[in-house]
Amino acid sequence: MAELRDLVTRANDWLSLESVPDYPGALNGLQLENSGRVEVVAAAVDACLPVIAEACERGVDLLLVHHGLFWQGARKIEGPLYRKLKLAMDHDLAIYSAHLPLDIHPEFGNNTRMAAELGLGLTEPFFPWKGINLGVRARVDLSRSELLQKIRKLTGSPPLLCPGGPETVRDIGLITGGAGSQIHELAETGIDTFITGEGPHWSYTAAEELGINLIYAGHYATETFGVKALAARWSREFEELKIEFIDHPTGL
Repeated sequence: MAELRDLVTRANDWLSLESVPDYPGALNGLQLENSGRVEVVAAAVDACLPVIAEACERGVDLLLVHHGLFWQGARKIEGPLYRKLKLAMDHDLAIYSAHLPLDIHPEFGNNTRMAAELGLGLTEPFFPWKGINLGVRARVDLSRSELLQKIRKLTGSPPLLCPGGPETVRDIGLITGGAGSQIHELAETGIDTFITGEGPHWSYTAAEELGINLIYAGHYATETFGVKALAARWSREFEELKIEFIDHPTGL
């Protein structure tokens, strides 16, 4: 078994947790501790009740998630939050969450891993925000249909395309999750195609007007990569760990 404190210290260091800005509700890092020993780690996207219940059923000691327990901020411990915390504590389940630090990490971040698995080649940091870059950018030579096929094969579901830009894709920006609302600022960077998870209704028509391809590949589907990669990094560092993935897609 590994020690929880050692896993947390390594992850905090790898992710530069203290230096990466994020939304207040992210509360990155260890959100719930256990008695201190870890043999089984499960990665998942969301710390929701079904995921926590499955982790407990599987005998998981540490649940690693991208979206943690406290997105709504400080609130009374009742209802779903109470049930999640009680279930986890009754089963000695620790929960560790990493949001933007895991999106942007150059080795095992959602952006980097998705770009690599799509075969986009060399990437560069893209779209600065509060001292960090939220995504990656790649120069390619692909038909739009070929890119869509790659995304569908990778995620297992068909992406939604707004065909506002060229048929031949040369310059891709990629920000996993829900970055569609930033389409106006993104278009100003000169990319011809933007890949993200989801966006508001108006982002589709905005992309048409701005002359840019906008590909919604699914918020959940674009954010499975980072937790898997971080869990795998833990397993290389602590060889005694057993690593699992709990798949609970939202379809969004």
